[in-house]
This record gives sequence, C-alpha cells and structure tokens, in this order.
Amino acid sequence: MDVKQGLMQIRGMLVENHASKDTVQMVDLITQRAALPAAAGANADSILQLVRMLMRNPISNQNVTVYNDLVKVESQLESQADEIRTVRAEEERIANAKPKSYYKALKEKDKK
Repeated sequence: MDVKQGLMQIRGMLVENHASKDTVQMVDLITQRAALPAAAGANADSILQLVRMLMRNPISNQNVTVYNDLVKVESQLESQADEIRTVRAEEERIANAKPKSYYKALKEKDKK
C-alpha cells in the first residue's frame, strides 16, 4: 500500500471522528513528507500499521488528545479486520460443509 494514500485514508477517518485539529495537522505534515520524491517508494503493509507508526510519533507521545484520536482509529480498523475475518471464516466453513446426503450415504455405506 502506498503510504501517501494510506495517510489520506487515515486523515479521512480522523475527520469523520471529529478528531482534534492537532491530530489532523500532524497527519497532514507527515503526508507532505510522504509526497517528497525521496519518499516516493515508501510502502506499508496496512493502514493499521500506519496508524501504529503515527502513534509512536513524538507529537503523539507528547499530546494525549492526538494519541487518543489515533487509538480510536486503530480500534475502528481492528474491528473492521475482525468483521472481515469472521465473514471469511463463515464463507470457508460453508464452502467446506458437506451436504446432508453425503453423511446419509456414509451411514448407509457403513451399514453394509
């Protein structure tokens, strides 16, 4: 994932959550840095990873409000990931489930 795009998504979530001005400014500052040519190849595994990196930023460590805004976004992303994992697990369970007729045939086979 492109870091700049991920930061823009995080910024959008912060705005939706009515995060403090300081938090949005910090993300904007880091987004500007990510737009520099030297950072053009920067990638992250996930948006959640980016949020956790932002939480370790010195500004976050010094400002409790900024940190709490980022914790809220982290929590939302973790919840979304949990929901996706649950749906995928259910889809896999359904795909691997055997029809009743399969078990009936097995039972009949065992009787013989």
